[in-house]
Amino acid sequence: MMNQLSTVGKWMYALPMIAFGLMHFAGAESMSGMVPSYVPGGVLWIYLTGVALVLAGAALLAGRYAKLALQLLGLMLVLFVLMLHLPTVMAGGDAAQLSTAMMLKDVALAGAAWWASATSSD
Repeated sequence: MMNQLSTVGKWMYALPMIAFGLMHFAGAESMSGMVPSYVPGGVLWIYLTGVALVLAGAALLAGRYAKLALQLLGLMLVLFVLMLHLPTVMAGGDAAQLSTAMMLKDVALAGAAWWASATSSD
């Protein structure tokens, strides 16, 4: 039973990451406004993030480089928290509530990635 739950959990974690990555390609221009102005490259970071999300999900499903992919995914999500969400939350205003939710989601996903990396066998 635990092995089945682990398999289902792996798929439930990996498939949304792949979907998020594909969404970065489909909506790159509209997402480019999320890149902080002090970070050069703009839309390039949206595409790079999309690639990273797709590769992380694929690595997890394939069971190849899953540990490394999960560790890097966790790091990327923590960077999102620090660079994107936290400044908006700290600034307050209308966007703070949505940014708080996004920040907590990314904290949870990063924690789950790091936790799963600790049990990954590859």
